[in-house]
Amino acid sequence: MGHLPKLIEDLALILIAGAATTLLFRKIKQPLVLGYIIAGLLVGPHISITPSVVDSANIKTFAEIGVIFLLFSLGLEFSFKKLVRVGGAASITAFVEIIVITILGYFVGKWMGWSTMDSLFLGGMLASSSTTIIIRAFDELGIKTKRYARIVFGVLVVEDIVVILLMVLLSTVAITKQFEGSEMMFTVVKLLFFLVLWFITGIFLLPTFLRKVKPLLDEETLLILSIGLCLSMVVIATQVGFSAELGAFIMGSILAETTSAEKVEHLFKPVKDLFGAVFFVSVGMMIEPATIVEYRWPVLWVTVLALFGKLISTTLGALLSGQPLKQSVQVGMSMAQIGEFAFIIATLGLTLGVTSDFLFPVAVGASAITTFTTPYMIKYSEALHNGIVKVMPDRWVRGLNNYASSTQNIRAESNWKLLLKSYGSIAVTNGIVILALMLVSINFLMPFLNEAIENTVLRALLVLVLSLGLATPFLWALMAKRPNTLAYKELWLDKKYNRGPLLILEIARNLLGILIISVWVDRLFSTDVAILVAVPIIIVVLVVFSKRIQGFYQRIEGRFITNLNARDIALEASEDKLVRDLKSKFKPEEDISPWIAHIVDMEVSQHAAYVGKTLAQLGWRETYGINVAYIKRGDKVIYAPGRDQIILPFDRLGVIASDEQMQQFKPVFDSLQEVANGTHSIEDIVLLTIVVDEFNRLKDLSIRNSGIREQTNGLVVGIERDGKRILNPEPDTVFHWGDVVWIVGERKKIQQLNAIKQTHNLA
Repeated sequence: MGHLPKLIEDLALILIAGAATTLLFRKIKQPLVLGYIIAGLLVGPHISITPSVVDSANIKTFAEIGVIFLLFSLGLEFSFKKLVRVGGAASITAFVEIIVITILGYFVGKWMGWSTMDSLFLGGMLASSSTTIIIRAFDELGIKTKRYARIVFGVLVVEDIVVILLMVLLSTVAITKQFEGSEMMFTVVKLLFFLVLWFITGIFLLPTFLRKVKPLLDEETLLILSIGLCLSMVVIATQVGFSAELGAFIMGSILAETTSAEKVEHLFKPVKDLFGAVFFVSVGMMIEPATIVEYRWPVLWVTVLALFGKLISTTLGALLSGQPLKQSVQVGMSMAQIGEFAFIIATLGLTLGVTSDFLFPVAVGASAITTFTTPYMIKYSEALHNGIVKVMPDRWVRGLNNYASSTQNIRAESNWKLLLKSYGSIAVTNGIVILALMLVSINFLMPFLNEAIENTVLRALLVLVLSLGLATPFLWALMAKRPNTLAYKELWLDKKYNRGPLLILEIARNLLGILIISVWVDRLFSTDVAILVAVPIIIVVLVVFSKRIQGFYQRIEGRFITNLNARDIALEASEDKLVRDLKSKFKPEEDISPWIAHIVDMEVSQHAAYVGKTLAQLGWRETYGINVAYIKRGDKVIYAPGRDQIILPFDRLGVIASDEQMQQFKPVFDSLQEVANGTHSIEDIVLLTIVVDEFNRLKDLSIRNSGIREQTNGLVVGIERDGKRILNPEPDTVFHWGDVVWIVGERKKIQQLNAIKQTHNLA
């Protein structure tokens, strides 16, 4: 008998247990993550009545791969441009919530007598909410179309990226054991530097590469390539001192900007689900029930903190961002739970050996409780708002609503703000590329040439020429590229007030470029050589060849912008012009008027009760006060459809409505017609033959008068007569003696026609 590795036995046990709990939790409509954790508890070492995992070391490795793939998948769904589109309201809400709850978590941990590291990791675990749980609750309660739901989704996007950064900071603090402000600031700057560098490099190279090899990529190759890129970035991230999870997330977010993003996400989902299940089961294996009982009071305090701390901090953030009181309370109630990231952060602390064993079960216990309370928190958010309004002084309520109205009206940006943004973008992007080239030339190129070239001066000169040659376009952009904005031109024309500040900006960035060149040369030669020889020569080269350098830089910039916008361009190309016009006027995430109304994109079910009816017959506008802005049918868009327009299955309707109108209208839109539960499948539809004879009595009857359609639920598709075939015969075709008739229909009913002949024969 062959030897079976214990790892395979353990995987079989883990997956069977995970599948069983998944079926149970789907039945009771609870998050699958909790099911996996319970499965891990059952197969873990702390429950003796069930089989236990033996090869825990290898399972731990699989779990680490699961975390990497979960973060890679999150990056695929993330996209940096999605973060930009989130808007100020969601960003302010998220940052206020994260800062407040993280600080509260730290001080509550210290209040309970925990160590500094335990308290820090507790704050980090509380910083994120559960996207899975919130979306499931919104679906069940039918409120995904409400205005505040869009703020919640935006906050979740910001939370994802901030929690990733928190993980990196916590890892750094755990390893260095240093809490000084300067050390933390250096870590943040280093992190931001590598984030921007990886993003610029990835967007410049990866979409172009995928476009070139697209004819060679089938689904298998694309999946293998994606996983290879993910793990490669994981290796790079760990080599420069960051976590593997950050590398996976970065590669996912880079791929999210390519035209292959949806396909990669679809192909990768089974891989993510498999390894993610192993990870969450391994989380459950680390739980000791006795520890949860022993630390029941910390579980209770952390639960209370998650419920009320996140409610208050999120509501405060929403109010500060300019949201009305009711919407702010609804957002706060929706975010009051602990997300899946808590398990990842807790696992990180245990892996690094800096947190106590009890922290993990405390996080799991609090997460389980807040998971069950989330739907009720969301359901009673409006009641809480009404209660607050009753006890709050009227002038406070009016003041909050007036503040919200005033912030909503702030739309325009000053020319100076736009200009400074443009200058900042030029300085940051090009400065980071230049700094990266400098580090590569000094730390890698110089040591590489040490073995090949003995002459020190020649070696330094070669490094300088090669590295600065590559950096020349970016140096030119840093020192001379004009912001391509109308704001710059308008400010420049105002000689009296704006010329002076603009000239100061130009001089400052030229001095910055000269400083960078001086530092670069100084690392290779002496300071005197840098100031007296190298810097003047480099500046002369930049001036003399400025047009060529500018043209080369514009080509680089053009490729980067094309790659960055490739996904959006492909999406726009597939849309009708009317859709683009509509989106330019009405954006689902923004108000469209002084009313509290917004546009919601909704898909018609194939079994909708109103399919086939016109808008006039439905009377939605008269009954519910809603308006249908557009109907998207395949690639065709009907803008401002008329009363006689018919609704068909799978149409996408742009419905303009307030939250109250949508609450009344959505049950009608979601209503389905009664569909008989038939037992037939496509296998029951067959192509069979019968012969016209004295038993079936079809002779001299036409196809229309024969009743074949009614008797067989089928069609006559052919007749064979005297060796000739009549395909798709007309309904008036008359059957002759001995015709072989080909019928497509239900197997049993066609067979019944032939059974008539058999019955007569037996008789």
